[in-house]
Amino acid sequence: MTDFKSNPDVQARLEKAYTNVLTDLGEDINRKGLVDTPKRVAKAMQFLTKGYHEDPVAILKSAMFEEEYSQMVVVKDIEVYSMCEHHMLPFFGKAHVAYIPSGKIVGLSKIPRVVDAFSRRLQVQERLTNQIRDCIQETLNPLGVAVVIEARHMCMQMRGVQKQNSKTTTSAFHGEFLKEKTRSEFINLISSNLN
Repeated sequence: MTDFKSNPDVQARLEKAYTNVLTDLGEDINRKGLVDTPKRVAKAMQFLTKGYHEDPVAILKSAMFEEEYSQMVVVKDIEVYSMCEHHMLPFFGKAHVAYIPSGKIVGLSKIPRVVDAFSRRLQVQERLTNQIRDCIQETLNPLGVAVVIEARHMCMQMRGVQKQNSKTTTSAFHGEFLKEKTRSEFINLISSNLN
């Protein structure tokens, strides 16, 4: 993965905006600890939303291979870091992704990269789950795809209802994973510790 580079024009506009935000919140932007904060936040926000400039389909296509393997492929415990589009606060957790190949497999690192490309945007967890499933289904055309995401939402923990131990779980299934037997096998695999 290449190093992230911020866009200088966007950087300048965001720095100005965050300077205004800090001032409007009552802060002294000349205070020693805040002098470079608008610059840092502007760069951080570009990194946290870099998925808008990534093409998940191209990521998958960059490492697709013909292979006569037709059993379940599971990549579990993929770290997810995203931002809620309603409050622009983080949500984070793990994604578990599986597919059943139909003549094509993909390099294993590409699944987490697809998760990152969609999660590094302003999101809701439900849409994120569907986007990952649909991208894999439409690009690889496997016999089925399954995605489960478990996440903690700072918009629920830091503000609003303030429930510190709550998690949200979403799932999306396609093809063979709509069958109870296949779905159960997937759930058992992501729930077990096979180490």
